[in-house]
Amino acid sequence: MSKERLYLFDTTLRDGAQTTGVDFSVSEKRRIAGVLDALGLDYIEGGYPGANATDTEFFGEEVNLKTATLTAFGMIKRAGRSVSNDPGLQAILASHAKAICLVAKSWDYHVRVALGITNEENLEGLEQSIKAVTAMGREAMIDCEHFFDGYKGNREYALAVARTAYEAGARWVVLCDTNGGTLPHEVERIVREVSETVPGSHLGIHTHNDTDNAVANTLMAVRAGCRQIQGTLNGLGERCGNANLTSIIPTLLLKSEFADKFQTGVTPERLATLTHASRVLDEVLNRSPDRHAPYVGDSAFATKAGIHASAIIKDPDTYEHVAPESVGNRRRLLVSKQGGRSNILEAIHRLGIPVENDDPRVSLLLEEVKTRESAGYSYEAAEASFELLARRMLGKVPRYFSVDSFRVMVERRYNALGNLVTVSEAIVKVHVNGDNEPLWSVGEGNGPVNALDMALRKDLGRYQKHIEGLELVDYKVRILTGGSEAVTRVMVESLDTNTGDCWATVGVSPNIIDASFEALLDSINYKLMKDNAEAA
Repeated sequence: MSKERLYLFDTTLRDGAQTTGVDFSVSEKRRIAGVLDALGLDYIEGGYPGANATDTEFFGEEVNLKTATLTAFGMIKRAGRSVSNDPGLQAILASHAKAICLVAKSWDYHVRVALGITNEENLEGLEQSIKAVTAMGREAMIDCEHFFDGYKGNREYALAVARTAYEAGARWVVLCDTNGGTLPHEVERIVREVSETVPGSHLGIHTHNDTDNAVANTLMAVRAGCRQIQGTLNGLGERCGNANLTSIIPTLLLKSEFADKFQTGVTPERLATLTHASRVLDEVLNRSPDRHAPYVGDSAFATKAGIHASAIIKDPDTYEHVAPESVGNRRRLLVSKQGGRSNILEAIHRLGIPVENDDPRVSLLLEEVKTRESAGYSYEAAEASFELLARRMLGKVPRYFSVDSFRVMVERRYNALGNLVTVSEAIVKVHVNGDNEPLWSVGEGNGPVNALDMALRKDLGRYQKHIEGLELVDYKVRILTGGSEAVTRVMVESLDTNTGDCWATVGVSPNIIDASFEALLDSINYKLMKDNAEAA
């Protein structure tokens, strides 16, 4: 029996950006988009072009996605303006997005109070906007804002909004529980009734988590007929968050009620990268992962010593509802960690490093990773540092250069204009392998780390050509322990401006400068390794 297709729509970069304390840069958006694309999602909503400089820049160039459709968000045209005379809508149409998701009011209360227009003007603007999108060959969809509240307040008008969008050519009519107050049984009933007006094959669901029911509401909507699912990675979103795709996706693939009837673009192999994707987002946001998150949390498959642990050792099915490896997580018995080797082997094979499964160096690498994690390292998002570590322990990385010493000076003084300024200067002594004489470089920057970065990349002798396009684009610091001698973890993101490739590296030390320098060294060595630079 053939399965019905469900389409996954991620709005982490748009609705997720409304989370308190979240402010994505363009480079962060591109990195997260790549992670989402690799996961197998169908749509990635990148933001609202024209609304702010970041989103406008993000959509100003092509975003290289392999499977997902890049989608722009925006509002339908304003009442009293033509499509061509609405700068907001024109900015969206001018973007590089292949699909456009517009938002329209579907609650007559909002039409009257928030917009101050008539119900008919709202429908007219909706119809003209959808037709403008499809006329340009773009895929059009509509977020029916406050749909469930609107349906309960004025059923006929809410249906008129959905019907108008569908008949105007919208591929997806998305029913939004914008205030997050609708309960699962209400969602199921209303979606079934709406599917009599708009076919379920064109219906989507967008829920918020204000009653802690966003995931349940989404699953009930699928049961009732919706075939597009909107949500965010790790449940990001304003107030209490959006529907959590990190929970929804494995439920769809691993629970028989859905897995037997539906299929998505997320294959079992891609599902095994889900925990990794979740952790990458947390690292980008510079926040600690939720240990108790379903499926991907560090405690999702953790069990204390006792009868539970004893049973799990005999058969994991006794206390696990799914295999942790299916979502890229791992089993943890708190008295002794089990497994881990398979995760290391999978990562090694994913990186294309040839090694036999029974190679004793794999066990040594596993122990080294555990030791480093205990010291504060985290390789979930620092893929480049992990690859370097793995290849070094397997004898696959040449020694390109060594740093004999470095010195950083920070001086606060009055300049010639009488202004108080802080100046950072770094001196690095590098020995390129095969050369007899060391190289001395001096760099100035707007801080000690920037100065070190400038000095280190200023002159690497015969390797200089390989790092000409290398830039540090992001820098994050996390304090791991308390006190004045706290251990610090530094995460550095680098960009090759020649290829557009990004990678992340990590350094750990009680000294923040030392931790930063370690991450910078890994970044340069990774670039040289990827370029297959010749070592002496």
